[in-house]
Amino acid sequence: MVTKSLKVEGMTCGACAKAIERVTKKLPGISESSVNIATEKLKIVYDDSLIKLSDIQNVVDKAGYKLLAQTTNKTLKLEGMSCASCAKNIERITRKLNGVIESNVNYATEKLTISFEPSLVKTSDIKKAIAKGGYKALEEENNVDLDKEKKEKDIKALWNRFLISAIFGVPLLLVAMVPMIVMKMDMMLPSVIDPMMHLKAYAAIQLILVIPIMITGRRYFIVGFKSLARLSPNMDSLISMGASAAFLYSIFAVYEIFIGNTGYEMYFESAGIILTLITLGKYLESVTKGKTSEAIKKLMGLQPKTAIIIRLDKEVEIPIDEVEVGDIVVVKPGEKMPVDGEVVFGTTSVDESMLTGESMPVEKSIGHKIIGASINKNGSIKFKATKVGKDTALAQIITLVENAQGSKAPIAKMADIISGYFVPVVIGLALISSLSWLIAGQTGVFSLTIFISVLVIACPCALGLATPTAIMVGTGKGAEYGVLIKSGTALETAHKIQTIVFDKTGTLTEGKPKVTDIVTIADVDEDYLLVIAATAEKGSEHPLGEAIVKEAEERKLDFKRTEKFNAVPGRGIDVTIDGKKILLGNKKLMDESNVSLLDLEEISDKLAVEGKTPMFIAIEGKLSGIIAVADTVKENSKKAIERLHSMGIQVAMITGDNKRTAESIARQVGIDTILAEVLPEDKANEVKKLQAEGKKVAMVGDGINDAPALAQADIGIAIGSGTDVAMESADIVLMRSDLMDVPTAIQLSKKTITNIKQNLFWAFGYNILGIPVAMGVLHLFGGPLLNPIIAALAMSFSSVSVLSNALRLKGFKPLR
Repeated sequence: MVTKSLKVEGMTCGACAKAIERVTKKLPGISESSVNIATEKLKIVYDDSLIKLSDIQNVVDKAGYKLLAQTTNKTLKLEGMSCASCAKNIERITRKLNGVIESNVNYATEKLTISFEPSLVKTSDIKKAIAKGGYKALEEENNVDLDKEKKEKDIKALWNRFLISAIFGVPLLLVAMVPMIVMKMDMMLPSVIDPMMHLKAYAAIQLILVIPIMITGRRYFIVGFKSLARLSPNMDSLISMGASAAFLYSIFAVYEIFIGNTGYEMYFESAGIILTLITLGKYLESVTKGKTSEAIKKLMGLQPKTAIIIRLDKEVEIPIDEVEVGDIVVVKPGEKMPVDGEVVFGTTSVDESMLTGESMPVEKSIGHKIIGASINKNGSIKFKATKVGKDTALAQIITLVENAQGSKAPIAKMADIISGYFVPVVIGLALISSLSWLIAGQTGVFSLTIFISVLVIACPCALGLATPTAIMVGTGKGAEYGVLIKSGTALETAHKIQTIVFDKTGTLTEGKPKVTDIVTIADVDEDYLLVIAATAEKGSEHPLGEAIVKEAEERKLDFKRTEKFNAVPGRGIDVTIDGKKILLGNKKLMDESNVSLLDLEEISDKLAVEGKTPMFIAIEGKLSGIIAVADTVKENSKKAIERLHSMGIQVAMITGDNKRTAESIARQVGIDTILAEVLPEDKANEVKKLQAEGKKVAMVGDGINDAPALAQADIGIAIGSGTDVAMESADIVLMRSDLMDVPTAIQLSKKTITNIKQNLFWAFGYNILGIPVAMGVLHLFGGPLLNPIIAALAMSFSSVSVLSNALRLKGFKPLR
């Protein structure tokens, strides 16, 4: 299965999004199709053995929209061609690459123009493929942010359209409305716009003023009537029908006036001002929509365009996408780290705040990890590139945030369903209400006013934008605080959490324990016991084992040779050293191996009460001593749990450690429930038990053995310093490894869901109230009839109101 996120052009409302989802879901091999109108992107999952991307694009094209892959365009200089067949050969080679959209070679200029998806193929891959064919590609062109350019161009075009419409629309409104106002005030009018003196001139002036507005707004008619003809009407269909009805009736009225029938009213100002106000609304919507995606734009702008690397003992500056894994990168003070890597020379402090939210610079020296796009503060360093292109932390964060912003929350389902039927229903209501008034004895002009008002006041855009815009701003705001929320579903579910289960080691604690006590029996030497234990643990990756190894290294003890090694999950290890069978682990391991604990059990209990983890060492089936290891509690663990308690959330801790050690940690941080001596494979079952009690459960962890529990929980929260597997299984990733970000994620979820509910309330409420008023319900009880111009004004600003409300989330600040 292939997953793609594709740009959609031509959408104007939620009905458009539903139409695209409908036509794509009918295709063979499509397993998922979801359109986000706020980001104007289609997320589609399909079997590329059953259907091609071009087939999907064709179907969407036939539906009246355009589907564009997120592409990069490059021009490469070619060497080694001798004829036109060489050019064709290079085209054939490059077009075979996964991710290449188009490839054209100009033999005369010896240049290759290629369009490709950077997430699937890199420039270096294209160059390698060309080199394999016997040619060489050089001098690539710099990347251009085409999407940003296009958006700015579209916003400018909308503004220009609005200006032209306003230049003619304001005089049109004045010409149409001033005579009525002046007559009521018994004042004099210029004769040329006095319908009582020069009705034909009055009509002609309005016609002349409205024509430029109709031409400027022709896109509404082209798109709207095409969608109508395809039986997939959208917002443009409503606008075009309403404006066309007003314009055509007014043309008929002008004809009647010119042949001498003066009893006709004109609606040119309604048609013109409707188009003008709709264009203004679209302009404001585009500008506001641009602000909702500022977080992702900031992330994208973090990466430098070039990097300095060592080539043949010289520093060479190359484009960022030319950096390859293994290259030695040079970074000077004040410069950004181009890619991810590991320091091989020098020391410095690095500002990682833009990615992790951590304000304090982090000290880096040989062996330390470097995050691409972080800022080198004060020292020159060299580091080896370990991750480049789409594999860097920044690229993965951008992808994660983009995917989250493009996802839908369950709360949006009803709005999505309604959006799919909304426009046809509105057209039906407009026809029914206008015909009903006509049958009831009202004039054709009255019925036309009803018809136009209903069409123009309806706003599917507000419904379509209510959820995705809030999710965009919410997930973007989370990214600013180092809280990466992977989907709209996760964002919505987080606010319902009743119980949070924390893994102990590396989550509540630092995960870097130290040896605190060494207790030996009889004539066993302390250093000998430590050497045996450290040698045994040398092959283990358990944090407690690492502490023992580190202690032996610090004492500069010589390790022995391990002959056999066997890890016993949840118990310890069974090894052979110098021909002797060694057992190192917890009480369970000793009991199961029939090792007598003698009088050390009391000492073990005492150590456990102090929050230390005692590990027994048995040599040849006889107990030789205990090595106790303690793990310190993280600075913010207690504060985070206090904050969660204040939010009404129950907190549990899960650990493989013995109950007494667990109780000691629990007392220090204020844990409600302790789940101790839990085997790694049983962590998910413990989460399942809590869920069986009807609770919404979140799991916070950082290790590989936490992955099943993270996946089982309603919300899995991974610590950023943890393993890739844990982060892959999680719904939320905390980049800073600060547990205070757990309540931050829940607070953000609550704020975002409240915002979505407000948006939906406004969107539904606006349409539920506005459409009946436009249908003339107030007029039934002696109230006023809704003017189509007021309807257009209300419709234009309904979407802007929803977007503006979503933008309020940008002011979110977590309670610390």
